[in-house]
Amino acid sequence: MSEKRATGDPVRTVERAVAAMLSTGVGAPGPDGIDTGASLLAADPAADPELRRCGERFLRLAWERGWQPADAARLVRRDLGAPHLRILAELAAGEARRYERLAPRWTAQLAELDQESGPEAGGGPYRADRFSYATTVLELYLLLARLPAIEPVGPVPGAPLHLPPADGEPRMLTRIRALLAKAEATGYPQEAEALTAKAQELMARHSIDEALLADRTHRGDVPGACRIGVDAPYETAKAILLDAVAAANRCRAVWNSAYGFSTVVGFEPDLEAVELLHTSLLVQGTSAMTRAEAAQRAGGRKRTKTFRQSFLMAYAHRLGERLAAATEQATEQAADEAAERRAEETAASGGGSGLLPVLAAREAAVADRTDRMFPETVATRVRGVTDAEGWTHGISAADAAHVPGGGTGSARGRGGEGGADGTDRRGRIRPA
Repeated sequence: MSEKRATGDPVRTVERAVAAMLSTGVGAPGPDGIDTGASLLAADPAADPELRRCGERFLRLAWERGWQPADAARLVRRDLGAPHLRILAELAAGEARRYERLAPRWTAQLAELDQESGPEAGGGPYRADRFSYATTVLELYLLLARLPAIEPVGPVPGAPLHLPPADGEPRMLTRIRALLAKAEATGYPQEAEALTAKAQELMARHSIDEALLADRTHRGDVPGACRIGVDAPYETAKAILLDAVAAANRCRAVWNSAYGFSTVVGFEPDLEAVELLHTSLLVQGTSAMTRAEAAQRAGGRKRTKTFRQSFLMAYAHRLGERLAAATEQATEQAADEAAERRAEETAASGGGSGLLPVLAAREAAVADRTDRMFPETVATRVRGVTDAEGWTHGISAADAAHVPGGGTGSARGRGGEGGADGTDRRGRIRPA
């Protein structure tokens, strides 16, 4: 396509293009607004810098409405495509350079977005003819402009940060991450079980130690929040699994089905545990489902979708029971040890509050923060599991999964609480 000469004021060109873009609607009569806007931009190359600045303003508006880079990227992957993701990454990187310091989660999300869309992943700057490029840009801008306000889970870029100096990832978390990675990579089940059990033990100890330290030093910790993607397909089962992992780590999870994520509320060490454990268990469950499905298909079975859905629902249901039992056992053991230490410390210096009251206070704080963030959430029953073999294989996979302090389980679900004829597990969901 031959490049046309500039037609006038670049700012005015972008304003007209954006106005046309915003007029786009499903079933709207006449020419599509994005096509109109793209034609204006294609005819005026001098408008490109202003178009980019306009994109950064839309992105900043999304941040102020509570969205983070990973949230926006998730929607772009779902509703648009790889070229849009590359442009989003370029805009996010440019907008982020305006700030001297970002929250750790923002930094990590920007790095992941850059890695996913950069040259190493086959990305890099998006190249196309002017009309195609302008169309892609306006499609992205329209998505950003239409994002509603959601519950914020951290400070936006530029807001004051009350963080300690960045000294890298805590050594304990690094050890946990390495152990889980080895557990997922090894081909020997016994080795994987030993590695995962050790990682989970460190995870639980780290959380309890942080709670006691905060109490003794009156550190004033408050619950935070993070978002974890819940991607299709079978997102209901994945959301239930995340809810179970969150509850076992003294967190609360609220699923936003419309935008494909759950918000997890809890204290920072527990949020880190939920992120790591959920990812590991989802990897284990998906691998087990693939193996079980292959065996079913080898026997002539064709109902793949119903098998997978029932498998993952059963896996999430059973893991919820196992995780709850493992948490109770670990807490009782830690409480006994803490009581012994407290007796010694009380005799010497007055001691602290004891483990169980500390944990109860933290759980109450998490519940209060969740209720304030999501005053309109509802609990819902999840039904519709119809495949008996998928359910049975899912239960078996959950019993074989590696759980904190729980080894591998053998008990089945209690009567009346779920089964192949219909799962009955409650979860907190934010109304769409």
